Amino acid sequence: MESVIISRIVKGGAAEKSGLLHEGDEVLEINGIEIRGKDVNEVFDILSDMHGTLTFVLIPSQQIKPPPAKETVIHVKAHFDYDPSDDPYVPCRELGLSFQKGDILHVISQEDPNWWQAYREGDEDNQPLAGLVPGKSFQQQREAMKQTIEEDKEPEKSGKLWCAKKNKKKRKKVLYNASKNDDYDNEEILTYEEMSLYHQPANRKRPIILIGPQNCGQNELRQRLMNKEKDRFASAVPHTTRSRRDHEVAGRDYHFVSRQAFEADIAAGKFIEHGEFEKNLYGTSIDSVRQVINSGKICLLSLRTQSLKTLRNSDLKPYIIFIAPPSQERLRALLAKEGKNPKPEELREIIEKTREMEQNNGHYFDTAIVNSDLDKAYQELLRLINKLDTEPQWVPSTWLR
Repeated sequence: MESVIISRIVKGGAAEKSGLLHEGDEVLEINGIEIRGKDVNEVFDILSDMHGTLTFVLIPSQQIKPPPAKETVIHVKAHFDYDPSDDPYVPCRELGLSFQKGDILHVISQEDPNWWQAYREGDEDNQPLAGLVPGKSFQQQREAMKQTIEEDKEPEKSGKLWCAKKNKKKRKKVLYNASKNDDYDNEEILTYEEMSLYHQPANRKRPIILIGPQNCGQNELRQRLMNKEKDRFASAVPHTTRSRRDHEVAGRDYHFVSRQAFEADIAAGKFIEHGEFEKNLYGTSIDSVRQVINSGKICLLSLRTQSLKTLRNSDLKPYIIFIAPPSQERLRALLAKEGKNPKPEELREIIEKTREMEQNNGHYFDTAIVNSDLDKAYQELLRLINKLDTEPQWVPSTWLR
């Protein structure tokens, strides 16, 4: 006759609060009803019909376990979507906690390394029981297995995809610091990132980074902020190897340096991004951004996605906002207002580029704005920037160590 063994005590539930039931205990009876020999579904049905006080007859577990240590709650940002109803491996589908990429999860138990117990940020009051989410190592293992299976099934398609990615990388590598962005980024399996709350000091504002496909408004939004609030926002002064023109002021328009000095700074990893135009080098340095921060102003940058890893690995604590396009028809109307008449394939390319940027770099974004109207997008951007002064934000815990 099969035994019914308690395999998991869920945090926040009556069993945990009572302290009387333990993992490994065998259940013989509940309220006088014999349980031994019944399967999980039968036990579930019996418990569903019971109300009020429950009396268990148990055989205590013979496993000698040390008293449970008080677990530290960790806070993580999810880098993948999860739906327990589509997961055949979740131990109890009803306890599975669904979440989306970008959600903050409060992990209260990692006792089972494969299945953590967690609450989703903002749902603590409506979620009395902790939910089950895949543990980090378990999720990495099955994603690796999934990728291997997909590659085996579609070798031609997979080959084309990797080839396309490599070609794109070659075209763009001059625009960012390759030494800080390894060639294997696309092979990293992203699961969770540990986060902590951070409130920016009044005298050290986080740089605001606007990211998005071309023609989605990030440059226009940046320029509007610069024009309307010159005392509050500033851009980082770029470096260049070209000669100074008569009307230009060194340190205001550009930092004019020799090619030798510029290349030495590239080798030292001092640039967030850099490139070459008409045989002259141009770049934005970490120190230039830091100078704006030290002045008490907010540094505004519009960067390419390839620069994000270098920026995030610096000590600048950037706040990264993705400017996304609206629907294809709405985007056409917005561009028409600017006197542009894009072809249908150009619009499709912008939408596809958006999807690609979100898929490959979305784990770097703090938030996103859909630019369906430039005035509304500007107000939303200003609201998000102002919120950094009044509310703590989740940042990678590594930034605060």
